[in-house]
Amino acid sequence: MHCPNCTIRKSELSFQIPLHIKEIICQHFSHHSRSFTWNNNILHTSEAASNDLVDFLKEMDMDTGVSFKPPHQDWMNLEKYDTYRNSSWLDDLIKAKNIRMYFQPIITQTGMIYGYEMLARFFDDAGTIVYPDKVFPAAKLRGRTFALDRLCRMQGVRQIKRLYDDQKAFINFIPTAIYQPEYCLRTTAALANSLSIKSNRFVFEVVETEQVDDADHLKSILTYYQNNGFDYALDDVGSGYNTLDLLGELKPPYVKLDMTISQGVSQCPEKQAIAIAFLKKAKHYGAMGLAEGIENLRDFDWLKDKGYDLFQGYLFGKPLPDPLEEKIIDLNQF
Repeated sequence: MHCPNCTIRKSELSFQIPLHIKEIICQHFSHHSRSFTWNNNILHTSEAASNDLVDFLKEMDMDTGVSFKPPHQDWMNLEKYDTYRNSSWLDDLIKAKNIRMYFQPIITQTGMIYGYEMLARFFDDAGTIVYPDKVFPAAKLRGRTFALDRLCRMQGVRQIKRLYDDQKAFINFIPTAIYQPEYCLRTTAALANSLSIKSNRFVFEVVETEQVDDADHLKSILTYYQNNGFDYALDDVGSGYNTLDLLGELKPPYVKLDMTISQGVSQCPEKQAIAIAFLKKAKHYGAMGLAEGIENLRDFDWLKDKGYDLFQGYLFGKPLPDPLEEKIIDLNQF
């Protein structure tokens, strides 16, 4: 079975058209030799023809009551079409694989580099960086989240060869981008296995910013990873909704305390209560607690004293295009 969402194909868009302008659109498309089909008042056509259609409707002041639907997306008001059209650069970025993985160290209590989180950085054709906060919304708008997530995962897996043999690679994935694990993830698993690397050196992180609504679906993904020998982590725990309950259901080997909790935790009783409850539950299920977003020694010392195992943040190193040569970060320098 081929995954239809992991590759970039020419898009066909759908439009809900008021019936009183249907004949006018048919005449316009026929005059310009545009291919199209109808299903009642729903028009299906190519992206190039869609651009022409929207321009025509606006010029003729006939855009009222029209909505459009990109592949794998919900219906949208036509006012959003220009934003959709102007994000077409995203398709070119994915096709050209204009992505580079950056490395941010994850350390133990003693400063040993336990592994790195692989963080994607994107570039346009001119080599100018395009930040994730622009790339991922564009991918979602154009229905390309699946293809972008796969590209990031595959590039992340390849980078493990650049690490020391005792270091792990933490690789993000978006659960909603994976509709059926055995098909959507098999190329990732095949690539990882082809590298002759111990599978437990790969830690696949659930990106919780997507807010997982279907715990059973997430379980099926994590079970697939587990059955293939990979580890996994639950990311951004404590970031605004009931992720603590997920720990008991998913039992991840690693859980990451969100930076909104870890930053300033040494000075905030409310954050301290959350961090302690989080770690207690993590330990109950045998998970290692990883605190991210550490920027000062006070927060690091507080979390370390409470029993957190792993740490990540600008205090120890910003994301860089290459992993560090040293295997230990000297904590006495702080």
